[in-house]
Amino acid sequence: MFDVPAGSVMRSWTGWIRPEDRGAYTAYLERTGLADYRSTHGNLGAATVFRDLPDGRCEVRTISFWRTHADIVSFAGEDIEMAVFYPADDQFLIDRELTAAHFDVA
Repeated sequence: MFDVPAGSVMRSWTGWIRPEDRGAYTAYLERTGLADYRSTHGNLGAATVFRDLPDGRCEVRTISFWRTHADIVSFAGEDIEMAVFYPADDQFLIDRELTAAHFDVA
């Protein structure tokens, strides 16, 4: 799926939606966050994964890969730990993490 070299960085964010919003939210993410990830210099790819939970929510995780932490600044701003949100997020998200996690790729 991705050709991600060792030494790059994975950024992960998690939110929760209603299962019935999965299709609409997927399309919304493609137009907003994923499009912004992919168009930012240094991005190596981005995807969204979903899983339905026993409590009736659907967990959403965005995953993006970057050459360096410095490249993430171009997308997220100086504090790369802060999640990036878009105007219509409140229409879909019933809960969300306010931060993003970063992992070094081995």
